Amino acid sequence: MTTPDSVASGPPLALPTIADVEAAVARLAGVALRTPLIASPALDARIGGRVFLKAETLQRTGSFKFRGAYNKIAAIPESRRAAGVVAFSSGNHAQGVAAAAALLGLPAVIVMPADAPASKRARTAAFGAEVVLYDRVREDREAIAKKITQERGATLVPPFDDPFVIAGQGTVGIEIVADLDALGLSPDIVLVNASGGGLTAGIALAVKAAAPQARIFTAEPEGFDDHARSFASGRRERNAAMSGSLCDALLSPSPGEITFAVNTASNVAGVTASEEEVGHAVAFAFHELKLVVEPGGAVGLAALLAGRVDARGKVAVVVLSGGNVDADVFARLIG
Repeated sequence: MTTPDSVASGPPLALPTIADVEAAVARLAGVALRTPLIASPALDARIGGRVFLKAETLQRTGSFKFRGAYNKIAAIPESRRAAGVVAFSSGNHAQGVAAAAALLGLPAVIVMPADAPASKRARTAAFGAEVVLYDRVREDREAIAKKITQERGATLVPPFDDPFVIAGQGTVGIEIVADLDALGLSPDIVLVNASGGGLTAGIALAVKAAAPQARIFTAEPEGFDDHARSFASGRRERNAAMSGSLCDALLSPSPGEITFAVNTASNVAGVTASEEEVGHAVAFAFHELKLVVEPGGAVGLAALLAGRVDARGKVAVVVLSGGNVDADVFARLIG
């Protein structure tokens, strides 16, 4: 991890590098699934370019989060493993940590909002994790998790603002570049759904190392566009609310400190999509592509379909970051 000069108000940040992403590739080999890069002639015709969908909906636990969680937990020294791990998450990171901890034989405690989808809570517990619920409006999930970590001597596995987590997510970008290269192509645009920015940061490190001309975009739901506003202002902005969006997986209060540093260095820009557009994208993915995508995993596709990014004549990749959606919500959206 590199340590750049710090801002005047704090210590240096340990930022991940492409070497860390490559180390994560080796650590995850044979454990994480190499998810497909899917092409659709119908989508190409609609957009006017070459569009590929990175289907992390097919990853272990149904989202990209397994990659970063496993990379982080696998790096914990043997002497500290018995105390286990603690994480806070609305669902996808929770499942990723729970599954990775189970594979590595570590106990896990997951702090989850009480209003997280029931399917995500149930799946997290099914991996053997202890689930602690909190009120996302009135309580501080990080404070709860840190208290448990201190009491048990466990290792905290952050959802995004951690060099090992970011490096693990960056393996998505390594696969995107390699699969496009096999087709004789290079990415011009990569759209990434953003909560705290860890997936975007990891992908930016990997993609920019191989294709420096590529433009990376965060995709967020309207009203929760902290990344887009932060990139515009040059400082980390906060969302006014922490609930009230169909995209429950993307409701982080603000970009991470580390992720924002990586993403700004990579000249990442931000776009948004409305709830209606996200619902349309979920339905489009099901009816046209035969894919199950949760709302938070479909914002990038929604932004592309709505014309927020011009991909005409270009090679564009949209990361479908998760597919963990309650059946009743999914039925309503595709109906």
